Amino acid sequence: MSFRSLLQTPPPDVAIEIDHAHVGAARLVWRGHQAVVAAHAQEALPPGAVVPALASLNMADVPLVAKVIGRVLAQLGSTPARVALIVPDTVAKVSLLKLEKVPAKAADLQEIVRWQVRKTAPFPIEQAVLSVSPGVTAADGSCEMVVSLARADVIQQYEHACLMAGAEAGLVDIASFSVLNAILAAPGGPSGDWLLVHITDTYLTLAVMRDQSLLFFRRRGEEAEGTLNDLIHQTAMYYEDRLHGGGFARVLIAGAARLPGGAESVRRGLEERLRIGVESVDPRNAAVLVDRIGASPELLDVLAPLVGMLLREARVA
Repeated sequence: MSFRSLLQTPPPDVAIEIDHAHVGAARLVWRGHQAVVAAHAQEALPPGAVVPALASLNMADVPLVAKVIGRVLAQLGSTPARVALIVPDTVAKVSLLKLEKVPAKAADLQEIVRWQVRKTAPFPIEQAVLSVSPGVTAADGSCEMVVSLARADVIQQYEHACLMAGAEAGLVDIASFSVLNAILAAPGGPSGDWLLVHITDTYLTLAVMRDQSLLFFRRRGEEAEGTLNDLIHQTAMYYEDRLHGGGFARVLIAGAARLPGGAESVRRGLEERLRIGVESVDPRNAAVLVDRIGASPELLDVLAPLVGMLLREARVA
């Protein structure tokens, strides 16, 4: 959600994810051209410590969250000065905005996007922090921009919790975008049209990709009605009818291993509806684990957004 300084600094080698139920962190090192997860840790948060929401503050007690972050970072061996920060999908509104012409200057692009989204923003645009990145470019030269909108004071709570733990947060992104980056960073990543289903116990996000560009994004919170199958059906119909999709080359799921019933029931339902094999996101395709010990599906779901964020940071630097 924040923008990198024009004076480039080395990317952080540690990422933190603050979710409603836990804080996770990982440290990445490089051995030649191979990214390696050198250390990782996680700790549960007390119930109610973080209540992710779009239009209200998320932490009643920031110092409490900061203490948990500090303990997690200590397990990595040392507290880094800078970290990359991942927040829940539910703190941001993501939309696709079509622009006939994209301004050359970033400031001009920001101004145009702010003007375009102000009427549909769930809070005054003056209170928002905005992130804009390119999506799919059409044959006529127009481009869909991926716009992420969050309340500045909400993001500041997450950043302040990190700062109180001794680490300054640099780039901030949502969990599903970080999972997408983990997929895209792996050799032999998906091509053509493909689908990510990122499911947690509080929200479900579907992202339709065309090669490396976002084509469709939809998030549903726990308060919404309807089942996963309902949402998959609606998304598949929209993809076929409105986006003229020819079928998904691959379907991947993330997060489901941490659900009470595990990932298998989710996988079976998706395969029956979409009639295609469904794979779990494995961050080891992009970054190996240093101890080479077989990782549980639950751990891989924790590591996926952390690895994705750190590899994105390395590419941007």
